[in-house]
This record gives sequence, C-alpha cells and structure tokens, in this order.
Amino acid sequence: MFPLKDNIPTRRFPVLTVALIAINVVMFFVFQQAELSLGGADVDQENVIEYGAIPYEVTHPGEQCVPSGPESLACGDAAAVEREAGQDLPPTILTVFTSMFMHGGLLHILGNMLFLWIFGNNIEDSMGRVKFLAFYLLGGVAALLAQTAIGPDSAIPTIGASGAVAAVLGGYALLYPRARVVTLVFIIFFVTLLELPALLVLGLWFLLQLFYGSAELAQPVAGGGGVAYFAHIGGFVFGLVLIKLFADRERHDYEVDRRLPVY
Repeated sequence: MFPLKDNIPTRRFPVLTVALIAINVVMFFVFQQAELSLGGADVDQENVIEYGAIPYEVTHPGEQCVPSGPESLACGDAAAVEREAGQDLPPTILTVFTSMFMHGGLLHILGNMLFLWIFGNNIEDSMGRVKFLAFYLLGGVAALLAQTAIGPDSAIPTIGASGAVAAVLGGYALLYPRARVVTLVFIIFFVTLLELPALLVLGLWFLLQLFYGSAELAQPVAGGGGVAYFAHIGGFVFGLVLIKLFADRERHDYEVDRRLPVY
C-alpha cells in the first residue's frame, strides 16, 4: 500500500510542515551533496558519518567515531579522535538533530517527505506550529533512543526523518483513525486506488515495522545497517502515547461530510 492523500482539509496553510520538507530537501541536495544518477542519488558519505547519529556515541558520552577503513569506524576519546582526525567533530547532541534531516538515497527522502506532507499538515493544524516543531523533534529523539536501545554499541550512523515522521503517523492514527486515505494498492500484477480508513493504513504500516524489526532481531544482518525499524517503532509509539499532550486544536468534525443526515 502507498498512501497518496487524506480527506481532512487543514484550517490554515501548514507553514512548518512545508518548511521541514524544504529543510530536508536542501540538506539532501546541498549539505549532503547528493548527485542524481540512474541508480537514484549518491550522497557524501563523509557527511553521513560526521553528522549522522551513531548509537555508540549516544551511549558512550565523551567518545566519538571516525572512519578507520572503507567500511568501518574506530571509536574512542573525543579529544584523541579529533587530534587524530585533524579536525573538530560535531558534538553528539548536535548529530542527534542533524541526523533527522539527512537521508541515504532518493527513495528514502521521497518516501519520508510524502508521508510528512500527507499526515503532517493535519498534526500541525491540531496543535499549532511551535508545539508541532517540539513534537516532531522529540519524536525523532525518541526514535533514535529506541534504535540505540536495540544496538547500544553500534558504530553505524543512523540518518533519516523516518523516526520523526513515524511520531506524526502515531499521532494521526490516534486523533483521526476514521479519516480516509486515498491509497495506491498493489496486488501481484493488479494496481488500483482505494479510499481506506487511516487506522487501517497506519496500523498495517506499524505492524510491518514490528514484523521486520522482530525478524531482524531473530536473524541480525552481518555488519548491520539497512532500515532502522526500531526507530520507526519508537517514533510511532511516542506519537501514539503523547499526541494528546500536544494537540489542543484537533478537529472533531472531520467526519461530518460522511455522516447520514438526521431529519
């Protein structure tokens, strides 16, 4: 299933949602120096290592990681690592936030930004811009902590807006479970558009994260890497549990046009 749009109009233009999408796009094509190719987009791996969030650095305050080979990192005391690298490295607390605006490829950023546009505008509308920014960033932090809890000694950079976007999805699922989402559905060779309840679309998405995350725990991939399923799970649960603390302008009339008239 691939969601395309929902049926809840916003009461005002989603300035912050658009701004977050713009920042992600600028970070991808300018800061990460992504170059389009037939295979998608190639990004600057040095920036990914330097500004991505590394679980080992989160669980070992005062230590940082730098490349020690083509596909490996060496971690140690931050001051010693910086001397060896001959440069000042960004503090871990900064990478926790910069990592939320970086992506590993074109499909990665396109998918995240589509979900953010479809569901983020209504969540922004439900709480206002300042609260939405706090909700989004804290959701991203919760997602990183969930991923870090699964692999506290991992020296693989974690990047992407997926965790913060997952928090938005969790909040949407609780606030607007009966909203309708136009969804592109693939059934073997058959493709069709269906209007499905948001709870079904987002619930299935969450179950898939649980399934793949559990499978990864049962059979970990050598070397790690890949999709941070537990970041998705952590972000979604954060949004589901805490949305009511942020949303004070939620719509209660979003189903009015679907109700039968009473005479």
